[in-house]
Amino acid sequence: MTAMATELAGEQVLLLPQKALYWPAARTLMVADIHFGKAASFRAQGVPVPRGTTSENLAALETLLTTHDAQRIIFLGDFLHAKAAQAPATLQAMLDWRSRHRELELLLVRGNHDWHAGDPSELLHVALADEPFACGPFALCHHPGVACEGYAIAGHVHPVFHLRTARESLRLPCFLLGTSRAILPAFGAFTGGHSLIPQASDKVYVVAEDSVFLIEKR
Repeated sequence: MTAMATELAGEQVLLLPQKALYWPAARTLMVADIHFGKAASFRAQGVPVPRGTTSENLAALETLLTTHDAQRIIFLGDFLHAKAAQAPATLQAMLDWRSRHRELELLLVRGNHDWHAGDPSELLHVALADEPFACGPFALCHHPGVACEGYAIAGHVHPVFHLRTARESLRLPCFLLGTSRAILPAFGAFTGGHSLIPQASDKVYVVAEDSVFLIEKR
């Protein structure tokens, strides 16, 4: 897999094809919008959707940890999708994963879904914070528009970019990096995406299979 190195607020970071950000100097991974239990929440409302998204999300986290020397994961909101995400089977899968990473620090900057779903189980040992959360030169948020000091890193909008040719069009997850804020793509399986029009100062980095690459403006 090919990550993209760039600089934010004077810090070197990596934009990862797994739709996460890695801050090597702080040994910190940042993940937005994992939405644990979203599929279970839909099934609880009678909507027939596939199972296995929690396992897929946990496997994706596992891949990040085997690839990068991280001692902390910061979740930028929407850790749980809804109250139905507190289901015993979902929690047990998360506890099994947590038992393999007891020394790993976990921090959740609460998002809008977290306020409705409730905080994660105390058994998961996830520290909790409200936005904006100051972390070095960064202000870690869920919502991109929160007033804050420092360079904001946020999620919430699940950004995707339309890559078009004469005959084809692709919707690809993307990172939007501006002069004062960055928006991360949604990390979770079964989350969808929202097409955004980048601001003039934004750099757009799309995720295509195992690579991240910069969209050159014309």
